[in-house]
Parts: sequence; C-alpha cells; structure tokens
Amino acid sequence: MASGAVIWAILLAGVALLAALPVWRETRRRKIDAAARTDAPGRFAVLSQGVTHYRWTGPEKGPVVVCVHGLTTPSFVWNGCAAALAELGYRVLTFDLYGRGYSDNAPGVQDAAFFLRQVQDLLDDQKITSDFVLVGHSMGGAIAACYAAAHPDRVRHLVLITPAGMALQANALTRFIAKTPIIGDWLMLAFYPRQHRLHTKTERALPTSVPGIVDLQQRELDRRGFIPAVLSSLRGILRGTSRGEHERLRDAGVPVLAIWGGRDPVIPASAGERLAAWNPETRQEVIATGGHGLPYTDTGAVVALVRDALGR
Repeated sequence: MASGAVIWAILLAGVALLAALPVWRETRRRKIDAAARTDAPGRFAVLSQGVTHYRWTGPEKGPVVVCVHGLTTPSFVWNGCAAALAELGYRVLTFDLYGRGYSDNAPGVQDAAFFLRQVQDLLDDQKITSDFVLVGHSMGGAIAACYAAAHPDRVRHLVLITPAGMALQANALTRFIAKTPIIGDWLMLAFYPRQHRLHTKTERALPTSVPGIVDLQQRELDRRGFIPAVLSSLRGILRGTSRGEHERLRDAGVPVLAIWGGRDPVIPASAGERLAAWNPETRQEVIATGGHGLPYTDTGAVVALVRDALGR
C-alpha cells in the first residue's frame, strides 16, 4: 500500500512538473528592457500603454506613410518596402506593436480599441497632424482598416496587404485555444513555439528583401510576452471580421487598395470576394506567385502596385 502511494505521488509530481514547464519557460524568456533594446535600429516613445519602438525611413519633407505589421512578424517586415518607398520620396513610419519586437508588453485584450490607442498615441507623439497613407499587413490590415474607418479624414489612402478581418483562418487546435481560457493559455505556451518554427521554416528558400527574416521571426519566441500577445490578438481583434469597418470606408469614400497572394495559405486571395461585397470600390490586385509574406518576398511588386495606386 505504502509503495503504491509513493508511486502515485511520484507520478503526480511528474505530471505537475510537466504542466508547469511551459509556464516556467515563459518566465525564463528574454525580458524586453533597456538592456535588451541596445541593438534596436530605431527610437522609442513612451506612450500611454507603454514604450513603443519606432523607426523613420525616407526624406523629412516627404509625404508620410504609416505601416502596421501583422500578428507575429514585427516592424522589420517592412524594411524592404520602407527603403523602396523612401527612394520614391515617401517618409515611412514603422513601429512594433505591443508584445512584439522591442515594444513593451501592455496589459489588456488586444482588440481594436487596444491597437487604435497605440497607433493614435504614436501619431500624436510624432506630431503627425496632416493626412497620410496607411498600410497594413495581415493582422495589421485589420488594424489599419479599423483606424481608417474611425478617422477617414486622416487617411489619404488605405493599402491592405493580405489583410486579416475577412474571417479567422485557423485549425481546430488554434480555434480551441482562442476560445478556451486557462487550458488554452497553457496549450498556447506548450505547442505554439513548435508551430511557429515549422511555419516560418517553410519560407527559408523564398526570396526576401529582409536578410535573415526567418531567424528574426523565430527569435521572437525568445522574448517574454510574445506568445501571450499572439494569443491575446487571437482573442481580440482577430476574433471577428472587419465588415463594419469596410462598409464605413465605402460610405466615407476612402480609397482602398487590397493586395493578395495567389498562393497564400494563411489568408487566401479568395477572401477578396468578401471584401468586394463589403466595399465594391476597393481596388484589388493579386500577385499570382506570392504567399502571405508579400512585403518581404515580393517587395518590388508590392511597391509598384502602391506607387501606381498613390499616383492615381
């Protein structure tokens, strides 16, 4: 009897240790503080929700372009596009959303209001008072659409690259994690790192305007707060659709360009049909051989489409 109780105690202790392992790993990840920011390429703004890392590229007097990145790849996703737009005379502002890159972890569900507050805080901090071009990639497309719908007088042109907001494209496990508290949090910490590495690894052979982007993407797994931030976005801004925002953009007459990848496995180009139903005035273009990472895999084609749309 006693030996059986000991065995059960050992087994329970082992299960407890395994259950605690993902949480312990999260506490051991790199904290984003002053020491971690010494190699950051840009500057920092102290905003109402926390410190935000940002970077300007291009001539000081150029028309402003503000770029919003997606769910998992921070502002370095724009490095190639920003340099190309700067050559065209634009002044490009890129920044890290909270919980990514060099920006702080900020409390609260990462819903539309959460991100719009960060965008507006940064615009105010940088004294951007005139209208500007707003560009969003993936989840950043949903954020950009929300901002443009709330401030149509501020956005000269909205550019959406493989934008989220049509419907959540996710497997059964991700859907379960997104809608299940506590257990979902543990599953995210336990299984997401491997999923992220496998997904990014598939792009190693692709051309890119951001050298070493796969290693940079995987490095995000080493920063504390990244995985919880991804989960918070899945439960926040990515939970529903952007139908209302696109209908308001239609009514306000904001020019919209949507660019899709013909081989995008994350947000397929067929999502453009739903966007067309919400806002028939949206100009839609498909880069036939492109995937989800158009800003860095098909930079030239993206910038050419943007230049053409803005020229019009």
